[in-house]
Amino acid sequence: MFTLEPTTFINFVITALFFVGLGILITGVVYLLKKGPGSDIKVLAQQTAKLAQKGIAEDIAGLVGNASSLVDALNRLAATSTGIGVFLIIVGGILIWMAYAIFRETVGL
Repeated sequence: MFTLEPTTFINFVITALFFVGLGILITGVVYLLKKGPGSDIKVLAQQTAKLAQKGIAEDIAGLVGNASSLVDALNRLAATSTGIGVFLIIVGGILIWMAYAIFRETVGL
C-alpha cells in the first residue's frame, strides 16, 4: 500500500500551486496580447465617431444618439477584455506567491 508522507504531500501542493499559477499568469498575458483593445475595435470606434460628427453637422438627433451609445459599448468591451487579462495575471501571481510562502514556511527561511 502506498503511504503519502506529509513532506511529500506539501511538496506536491507547492509544485501544483506554482505551475497552476504560472499557467494562469501566462494565459492572462497571452489574453491581453491577443484580446486587448484590438485594431478592429479602434477602427469601428473611429468610424462611429465620424458618423456622429456627420449626424451633428446634418442635425440628425437619432443618428448621434445611436452612434454615441455604440462608442460607449465599444469602450466597455475594450475595458472588459483588459480587465479579464489583468484579473488572470493577478490570480496567477497570487498562486505563485502562495506557493512561495508555503515553501518558505516549510524550509524555515
